[in-house]
Amino acid sequence: MSDNRVLVEMGDRISKRRKFLKLTQEQLADTIGVSTQMISNLELGKKAIRPENLIKICSALGVSSDYLLMGVECENQYNDIAQKLPNLSKKELKLVQEIIDYMDTK
Repeated sequence: MSDNRVLVEMGDRISKRRKFLKLTQEQLADTIGVSTQMISNLELGKKAIRPENLIKICSALGVSSDYLLMGVECENQYNDIAQKLPNLSKKELKLVQEIIDYMDTK
């Protein structure tokens, strides 16, 4: 995989996660102490990320470096789902369980 492709894919994961958390580029930049332009460049795959900023972004987005760098889901990514479960009705929870059971048998 080319370096540029890696940067583009990582940028896409950063952007998707940021949007999932309903953060603007400016909010993420402020949280980790970088410029909004840097976040934009990262998300577009135009710039590589320094290790210390990777750590800060992972922390701010609640993801692992494995996820940002390679797309490997880790346990904490599933916390987003787990946090939403208590808000579901019993009927909705049963449906979620049935979906998981169905997918687990594939």
